[in-house]
Amino acid sequence: MSRSERSPLLLAGLLAVAGTAHFAAPRQFDHMVPRSLPGAPRAWTYASGAAELALAAGVALPRTRKAAALAAAALFVGVFPANVKMAVDWRHRPAPQRAAALGRLPLQVPLVMWARGVAKGAEGTA
Repeated sequence: MSRSERSPLLLAGLLAVAGTAHFAAPRQFDHMVPRSLPGAPRAWTYASGAAELALAAGVALPRTRKAAALAAAALFVGVFPANVKMAVDWRHRPAPQRAAALGRLPLQVPLVMWARGVAKGAEGTA
């Protein structure tokens, strides 16, 4: 299997693991939900987990890959405020935790670019 064939499946796997984590350990995600969002944080945790699982399925299927990958890129942009909130909230934690929270911020850029690359690679295959 070539790298271009593996990339969408790896992205789908990442989304599936992340989505599953939202249901397996929701408390860790509840704290990241910006307070400015309406409703309960747990509802946002579950909604974002469900979105990641749906996008994982969409990216895995060639027919829906392009649209799902573009939606995944948008999701990665959309969760950036939660990552900022986590970095701010964790500013007084021990150095390894602070580093992990801060490291999430620039990680969003390659995730967005990866998803866009998967979408571009899916052009003409739908």
